[in-house]
Formats: sequence, structure tokens, C-alpha cells
Amino acid sequence: MITVKDIKKSEEVKNFLLIAERQMQVLGYTEHSFRHVSLVSANAGRILEQLGHSERDVELTKIAGYLHDIGNAVNRTDHAHSGAIMAYGLLTKMGMEIFEAAEIMHAIGNHDEKTGTAVSNISAALILADKSDVHRSRVRNTDFATFDIHDRVNYAVEKSVISIDKDVKTAELTLEIDTIICPVMDYFEIFLTRMTMSRKAAEFLGLHFQLLINGNRLL
Repeated sequence: MITVKDIKKSEEVKNFLLIAERQMQVLGYTEHSFRHVSLVSANAGRILEQLGHSERDVELTKIAGYLHDIGNAVNRTDHAHSGAIMAYGLLTKMGMEIFEAAEIMHAIGNHDEKTGTAVSNISAALILADKSDVHRSRVRNTDFATFDIHDRVNYAVEKSVISIDKDVKTAELTLEIDTIICPVMDYFEIFLTRMTMSRKAAEFLGLHFQLLINGNRLL
């Protein structure tokens, strides 16, 4: 069976991610390459593992997390849809069963907040992991004077952790933000849609979504 280790070894995947990152850098977006997809892969798999899902579903979720942004190699617009089709073709070519590859396609195609929502356990875990990755290490712009609101918000976040409590049925996103760099309201201004998507993803998994910023519960 195909595993996330196989995906990480794929030269095709490596090159898709390199091209995607080059395009995102030109467009002025935050980092979407190896660091981001590795973190999303690990966190998405951990979420389902902690909820007691099968070992294979956990592995498929890790694969979906690692591949979810390869559509950025084509274009940022509709990257979830193009990436889903790319992932399906890549996975079936590697020998993955059609149904498993389609499950991953299904999840990747629904991970973007503009067009997607949680439609499966894999997609819900992917959404929670993806939308929780807000951190200053993703900011490439080195000139603070030219930061836009996305740069400021990401740079202000010094710590970001998504945690699951199966017993009390919560998915909790904990952030530590330097409010001198970015007021909390700025975070909500650009991430409200993502937090709404995360809440729906948590609900799909039978969880309540909670948001803590600097020790204060906001959701």
C-alpha cells in the first residue's frame, strides 16, 4: 500500500512543490511548501489518530495533507480543484487503489475556504490542520515596513497549536500573538472565514471548535 513516505520520495511531488513555492513567492504569499505541507500532514494524521480512526485512514489523511497544496504549481486560483485532480492521477499512477485515491482527491478538493467544506473525516482533519498553521516562520517578506495585513498577522503569531481532546470532544486552536505587531481584531478580519470553516470541520468530527488567543477563550 502507498504510504506518506512513498509520497515524500516522489520526484514528481518534490518538483510540484518546488514550482508551487516559486509561484507563491512571486505572488507574495506566505510559505506553502515543504514546511507547511509536512506540518499539515503530521497534524491532520494526528487528529484522526487521537480520535481513534483506523491506521489506514490516518495514513490517507497524512498523504492528503502532504499533497493538498500541489495545485499551486498550476495557479493559486482554484488550486484545491486542480491539486485534487493532480493528486488522483499521481496516486493511481503509483498504484494506489482507485477508492483510496478518490478519497484523497475528495479531501484536497474541499480544503479551500472559498469553495470547500468538510465532507469526510479526512477532509475535516485536513481543514483543521491546514487552517491552524498560522506562524511567523511562514512570512518571507523581510521588510517589516512593507508588510500587508497577512504578513503582519502571520508574523505576530509566535505559537500555534491545534489539539484534540477526545473525552470532552474539543478541537482547540491555541495561539500566542504579539499584539504590538498585530491586534487580535486584525486576526479575525482576515481569518474569520477560516475559523468558521474550522468550526464546521470540528463539528463533522463530533467536536466543538475552540479558539484561545493569549490565554483568552474567544470561541
